[in-house]
Amino acid sequence: MRRILTAIVLLTTLVMAKFSGIDADKLIQMQKEGVPVIDIRTPQEWKDRGIIKGAHLIMFFDANGKDHAREFLQKLGQLVKNKNQPFIIYCAHSNRTKAVGKWLSDRLGYKNVYELSGGIEYGWREKGKSIEKLKD
Repeated sequence: MRRILTAIVLLTTLVMAKFSGIDADKLIQMQKEGVPVIDIRTPQEWKDRGIIKGAHLIMFFDANGKDHAREFLQKLGQLVKNKNQPFIIYCAHSNRTKAVGKWLSDRLGYKNVYELSGGIEYGWREKGKSIEKLKD
């Protein structure tokens, strides 16, 4: 019985989705390893505040707070080919990424969703990391 319970716990742990925060240095390392980085903010935020170099720009919530989940998932599917592939999402302060990340992992079964803890403002800019301005 003990072996069966141990096996169930191990399998559950392996199958469960993973959503966790990472810091700027871990993001840089993972990005160098080919892990996609996705900025879920609005186009105006990208323009006004800049982006992390190499980030894919896929808005999730518009400026009015309306989600664009269908379009987001379509574009995400072009970058992330299966639900086991790791990827990183970020927003301004990590409020939106917490909601989106939990939704992707808990509801849709993505197994390796990471967020930049503190978002681009506190987790990146305040750590002295460079921002890329979008060209008009």
